[in-house]
Formats: sequence, C-alpha cells, structure tokens
Amino acid sequence: MSRRERQRRRRRNRGGPARIIFLTFGVLSALGIVGVLSAVGYVVGIASSGPELSTLKPIEQGANTEVLAKDGTRIGFIQSTILRLPVPSTSIPKIVEDATVAIEDRRFYEHQGVDFEGVIRAGVKNLQSGKTVQGGSTLTMQLIRNLYTEDRSDDFKRKIREAKLAEELENKHEGAQGKKWILTKYLNSVPYGTVGGQNAYGIQAASRLFFDKRARELTLPEAAMLAGLPQLPSAYNPYQHPQRALNRRNDVLQAMANEGYITQSEAEEAKAAPLGVKKTNYFTERREGYFFEYVRRELVRKYGVERVRKGGLKVYTTIDLKAQQQARKAIAERLPNPGDPSSAIVSINPKNGYIKAMASSRSFGESKFDLASQGRRQPGSTAKMFAIMAALRRGVDINKTSYDSKKLNFVDKETGTKIEVSNSDGGAYGGRRSLFQAVVSSDNTVFQQLALDLGPDAVRQAAYDMGVTSKLDAFPAEVLGGMRNCCTVLEMARAYTTINDGGYRIKPIAIQRVRFPDGKIDNSLGKTRRTKIFTDGQAHEAIKAMEANVRSGTGTAAAVPGCPTAGKTGTTTGFADSWFAGMTSNLTTVVWVGYPGSRVPMTNVQGWGTMFGGKAPAAIFNSFMTMAADKGTCKEWPKPKEPFVSSPFFGRYAKSGAPGPAATPTPGPYDATTPGTTDTGAGGQQTPDDAYEAPPQQAPPVATPAPAAPAPDPAAGGVTPTP
Repeated sequence: MSRRERQRRRRRNRGGPARIIFLTFGVLSALGIVGVLSAVGYVVGIASSGPELSTLKPIEQGANTEVLAKDGTRIGFIQSTILRLPVPSTSIPKIVEDATVAIEDRRFYEHQGVDFEGVIRAGVKNLQSGKTVQGGSTLTMQLIRNLYTEDRSDDFKRKIREAKLAEELENKHEGAQGKKWILTKYLNSVPYGTVGGQNAYGIQAASRLFFDKRARELTLPEAAMLAGLPQLPSAYNPYQHPQRALNRRNDVLQAMANEGYITQSEAEEAKAAPLGVKKTNYFTERREGYFFEYVRRELVRKYGVERVRKGGLKVYTTIDLKAQQQARKAIAERLPNPGDPSSAIVSINPKNGYIKAMASSRSFGESKFDLASQGRRQPGSTAKMFAIMAALRRGVDINKTSYDSKKLNFVDKETGTKIEVSNSDGGAYGGRRSLFQAVVSSDNTVFQQLALDLGPDAVRQAAYDMGVTSKLDAFPAEVLGGMRNCCTVLEMARAYTTINDGGYRIKPIAIQRVRFPDGKIDNSLGKTRRTKIFTDGQAHEAIKAMEANVRSGTGTAAAVPGCPTAGKTGTTTGFADSWFAGMTSNLTTVVWVGYPGSRVPMTNVQGWGTMFGGKAPAAIFNSFMTMAADKGTCKEWPKPKEPFVSSPFFGRYAKSGAPGPAATPTPGPYDATTPGTTDTGAGGQQTPDDAYEAPPQQAPPVATPAPAAPAPDPAAGGVTPTP
C-alpha cells in the first residue's frame, strides 16, 4: 500500500461520522425540497383547475319584491323566504364596517385577498384545540363564495380556489376604493340568520329584522351584535340564544377596541347595553291588502310564480293612496252603522286605464276575498247600457225610437221565452217612451222590448266588447241584470270606461312599470291598450242620456258640483244588490252596495229604508267624486269627431223609427271565458293581457235565474226594480 493510499484511507476514516450526518441532512433537505415543490405543485394544480374570475358570472341573489303606490309610498313586500334590501355604501355606517373587519378579518386592509398570516394563525389555533375554531377565510374569500360559487363544503380544494379568485378580485378592485367596494358587496350579501322561516341577507335586511330600523341608524352595540352573526347565525340568533348573542357581541366590541376602532371605555359602555332586539312586521305589513293581492296576481300571470318568488322587483303601481282614503271615507259617511251593508268602489282614469282607486268597506284581515275585483254580483239596471250601446252600434236613434212602457206578459216567438216584466212600482208606466227617456227613468219594460228587438246575442256581444269578461248566456233577462255569474265592480268600471273614452275599450292598469334587479325596466304592464269598439259619436249619445239621468232621473244624488256628471243606477230583484256606475270626463267610478256571502234583501237599511241604486250607491259616488275628481280637468265631454249617424231600424216591438230592415249585429267569436289571441276591435277577440284577471268567485254565491225572465218580485212588482 503506498503512502498516498494510506493517507486517503485515514481521511476517509476521520470523516466517517460527520460525513454520515452530512449525507443524512443532504438527503432530508433534498426530500424536503421535493416535498415542498410537490406541495406547491399540488396547490398550483388545484388553483389552475378552477375557473378564472373573468369567466364567472355573479349569482343573481335576488331581493324582496317591493310594491309601491303611485306616489312612491311602499304598499308592501311580496313574501319570500329571502329577505334582502341592498343599499349603497353611503347607507352603511362606519361602525358596521369596523365591527365586521375587527371580528372577521382584522388584516382586511393589508392583505390582497389572502391573509397568509391569518391562515397560519388559524392552523395553530385549530391544532391547539383539536378542532376547527378558525377558518382563515378573508372577507374577500367569503364574498367570492357568496357571489360566485355558493360552495359551502369544508374542503381544502375549495379554499385554494377561493383564495385564487379572491386575489383576482382584489387585483380587479385595487386601492382604498376597491376595498370599499368589496366590503360593501360583502355587507349586502352575507347571511345574518333566520327568523320565522325568512333568511336575512345583507346588513339592511338584518337591521330591519332584528332592530326594526335602517342600517344607517344602528348604534354601536347593535352594529357589534349584527357583525357577530355571520360566523354562526343560528348559534348566535338573539331571539333563540340571547346569552350567546350577548357574549358574541361583547367579543366583537373587545375586538374593535383591540384594533383601535373604539376606545376601551367605549367598548365597556357598549358591553353594558342590553341586546335591544325588537320584533317587527316590516316585511309582512301591507297597505291596501286587496289591491296588493291583485297586483301580485298580475305579476304572477305576467312573469310566472318562480320569477315573482325569486324577488328583487320594484313594482310601481297606479293606485292613489289619497283616493283610497277618500273612497273608504265616502263609504263610511254613507253607511256608518253596525250591520249596514258592505260597499266597494273602483275608479279608472279613462285616458290611460290607470286604476286610481280599488277599495271596499271590508278589511283584508277580516276576509281575503276582494269585493271589488272578485265579487261577482248581478248588476241590475246598470246592464241596460249594454243594450243602449248595442242599439247605437246598429244605428238606432235613441231620441226617436220609442216603445210602449207597459207591463209585459207574453211569449217571445223569436226566443221562445216567457216574458213577464214590470216596473218597480207595479203601475207607473210612461206610455210611449223614447230610449233616451227610458234611460232617464230606467224603464224595465222598454229595455226588455229593446233587447228582444236587438236580439239577446247582440246585447251580450256589446257587453263583451265593452270589457265584461264573465260568461254571459244571452238570456233576455240579462238586459235587466238577470245574469248568472256577473259582474265584478272592476268589470263594470271597465265597461263604462269604454263609453267615457269615446268608444275605446281600454285595459284597466294596476302596474305602471317593473324594475328588475339588473336595472332593466319593463313598461309592458303599464302600456295603455285601447281598442276601438264604437265611434265617439255613438258613445256621446249614451253619455248625453246618462247626463240626463243624473240631472233629472234616478241618479240625481250622484251629481258632482262643478263637474258635468253622467251615470246609471242599478238595483237587482229583491234589493240584494244596488249600484251606481258613473263618470265625469276625467274619471269613471262604479259603486256597489250589498251584503257579501248571501243575497240579503236591503229593505230596511238604517237611514235609507229600501236600498235602490239612486240612494247609498249614488251618494257614495257623489262623496268620492267630489273629493277625487280633479276640478281642473273636469270639463264637458268633447264634441265627437265622428257624429252619430242613424240607420233604418224597425223592431217587432218598437213603436217608432224609420221603417227598414233591421241591421245585423256585428258577429264576434269572443267568449269571455276563453280570451283569444288577437285584439281586433268590435266583435273581435281579446288577448290575455287585455282581459284583466277576474278569478272564479269563491264567495258570495249568486242566484241563478232560469233561462226565461224571472217571475215578478212581489215586493218590487217586477223582475228588476227600477232604481
């Protein structure tokens, strides 16, 4: 062995243990680096497998659908399981922001979406406790979850993807303004808990639900309590676990003091305050319950149940709250006594179809059945204007065409119907009366003969074309109001508005426009739909007859001081229903009086005695219209652009009129129970949008007449008493 070899061996032997240690450390280091690189690669791989923020569309979170009156006053919210009222940053007080940051993400203003220090701190805490006590998620990561993914799984991969998206979101919204944007979004989307099956999302809804106030009005203790809820909303619910909620609130206050947002003395003072939670009916309270439900049904019919339930709509309606109050006041003044019959009013602007008032003497809490839009009651002599419009459409001159006013008792050969009709007093007949005079006196016998000459089908078609949507049978008695299941106050208001609007049928409108959560405005429900049914000359002839009825006929109690007024009274057999349907040039209003639920004769009403349409209904119309009619626009009806032109007409029962063949009524396939697809005008079909909702009547029941005219009423002396 050479000297060189002996030296090399001695060096190897001297470095033996150290070399082993060195080699071991090297191997471990290499393995650690490989492990770290593998972990990094694993994390990068998971992050890369997730979507880019730019490819994600924010989840539509929805909000409460708010229904507003014409003046912007809130009528109520459509019920939903989600309560959300998004507000701008200017409506969120700084104490709410500070409390949220202090307890949820104290390094919020320092990190870029991911708080690595917080992650390590959470890991240590979890190891020490042996369970998960801190999650390490930042407000930005929570916002990503609420706005983009809604992934609630407790999964490591989910955290990695959230962290990546959170960093992207922070890069998109940089600086102080970006942090403000993120915090505002978070405070408008985070869940704060459930009360009564409704989940509050966002600080405004939570503030209303727990303290019955706006977020901007929150005190320091209140803000701290709400800031403590998102971590465990159920566990800290102040209604179910008040002591836990109090302890959590105090933890938030202490965190605020530790971070320097408030002083320790301010924290101690706030800790001494009670929870102060206050139950509220803010989200359930409604004004104008009947009209509110009518609007809700309109929304469902337009957008579907699911879209309405999803919420987030702002619904601007046509209802005038002042007019609503005036309507109820008018009813209360005229029917003030316990046991008095009920009443309902509908008032429509004839120029655009807007429903100005839809009110009744009932309260929504008493009954959910709406007398104005759902209660179908026989319309009495207000139905006579259907025959007048059918006659005018045919060219009948109502001033020159006359009939003998006399008791009727015969069989009509054309219809095969036994006709027994008299006027209300059983003997006051006017001899030969023109149709104009018959409107003024509301002569049953004249109108029955007119309906037979025109044909009951023509009278029914005129009613349909004017806007009646209840199914009619074309019985001869329908001209006197003898209908099986007609009509609602809203239907009659629409029908009379057709006359008031110069012969144009108009769709009653309850909703002006709807704003969606994305800011889109839908004006379709508020679009005025007018269909020409009669000429303005024909409508004007009818208005002149109804003006005479108010001046000197059965409707004198309805006259509005300072306003030309036209209208028609109506009373049904047995005095179970009384009506006044009338108008000024700027408003059409119909009033019904009766007992809901049954056809109780109104023969001994306190202060009125036997109730005719010319009594309480006309007086209620007068009181309401005196308050509601705009005197500035209440003028004479304009002269027609198409003056009425008469045509030869001579019926089987008419005693005067130019001889000649009877004109054929315009046929129409329109069935009120099955709206068609095209609104074609007179005799044509109506679109579903043009047929307002009149759901099947649930109450009150309506008596069904026989196909023939009913027998005379012993008390009234005829089929339909003259009002």
